[in-house]
Amino acid sequence: MSEMIATTTFEVPGKKIVSTLGIVRGNTVRARNIGRDIAAGLKNIVGGEIKTYTVLINQARDEAYNRMINEAIDLGADAVVGVRFTTSPIMQGASEMLVYGTAVKLK
Repeated sequence: MSEMIATTTFEVPGKKIVSTLGIVRGNTVRARNIGRDIAAGLKNIVGGEIKTYTVLINQARDEAYNRMINEAIDLGADAVVGVRFTTSPIMQGASEMLVYGTAVKLK
């Protein structure tokens, strides 16, 4: 396959899972910075989206996802099924973004 399939479902339409290679995951830990916190505090007063945090979380999500995909490629997978994203605080001002799924071979 030329492109890795990643899906939140546990099957790939039109394909048959012939083997399970194992759980794959990717993660990153990101910290806020004082400049973003000041801007976020001001935005909190007037309301609305805090774009710097939106960018930060999107970057973290993309990095964690790419790490998971690379792990699946290393295993020789054709797809990753059951993909899930989760986040958790590590310490004040820092959070982990984790993405995981099951690497599989398809027919």
